Amino acid sequence: MNRVHLFVQFAQVAFALAAAPLLVGWVNQCRAWLQNRSAPPLLQPYLAIRKLFHKDAVIATGASSLFRFAPYVVFGTMVTAAAIVPVLGTGLPFTSVADAIALVGLFATARVFISLAAMDIGTAFGTLGARREMMIGFLAEPALLMVIMVASLISASTALPVIAQRLVTESAGLYPSLWFTAVAFALVLLAENARIPVDNPATHLELTMIHEALLLEYSARHLALMEWASALKLFNYVTIGIALFVPWGVATGDDPAGFLLALPLLLGKLAVAGAAIALIETLSAKLRVFRAPEFLATAFLFAVLGLLVHLLLWT
Repeated sequence: MNRVHLFVQFAQVAFALAAAPLLVGWVNQCRAWLQNRSAPPLLQPYLAIRKLFHKDAVIATGASSLFRFAPYVVFGTMVTAAAIVPVLGTGLPFTSVADAIALVGLFATARVFISLAAMDIGTAFGTLGARREMMIGFLAEPALLMVIMVASLISASTALPVIAQRLVTESAGLYPSLWFTAVAFALVLLAENARIPVDNPATHLELTMIHEALLLEYSARHLALMEWASALKLFNYVTIGIALFVPWGVATGDDPAGFLLALPLLLGKLAVAGAAIALIETLSAKLRVFRAPEFLATAFLFAVLGLLVHLLLWT
């Protein structure tokens, strides 16, 4: 195994761990600017996580070992996902371990554990949030898998490094199907990461929140891991979108200079993606919970349109 590749692989994971809260802070800043409000500090997510790690955990009397173990599983799955996604290069050791379908399985694993932990205490709001979370996942995963199917038909592989390497050398204009699937992926990203219009990450209204309802009983280090995992999930989804739709600039060879060049390009793409998420949230209104299926059905239809366009043009 190439030592340079191994070093870059661990550097990529470390970058994901460090940049995920920064991406959340950037989205919050952009949203505040667009709404003509005073923006919170860019490093606010780091400070919040640091403060939580220094507090003493308060755990409900009836909590089982699952409740204590779930934050570590959720955080571990997000770190594993960050290692699989080709963020800096397509030839890194961990990126070839699993394909995009296994990546969807990792996200599903995290969802199952966080939902079970929310129901473990037996509170009404935890159970309500778990049911809503599973509903969102049940509707979002088919759309995400359909997006991956279109990309796999183009590259003849479900491996993200192969998909990114194929699209690096070709123009997106050659594949109109990618434009439809890009819209579908954007809708799935908003739903899966508890962003407006599906959910509001800043709300604590019991009758409308989804993600926050899952975390009401957590505190201290457990809550810090959950919040960090949530930031990592947003980072992973954004980098998956970059690998599928705008992979230009990612290193495809063995030259260390390619990895150094890929880093500032990645930072620029993350900044644009964060500003786009903030703009969408500013221009959108929070949907009722029972309108979320319609939102995700639209994502699935766009993905199916992408598949049909690809089949019509390339078969």
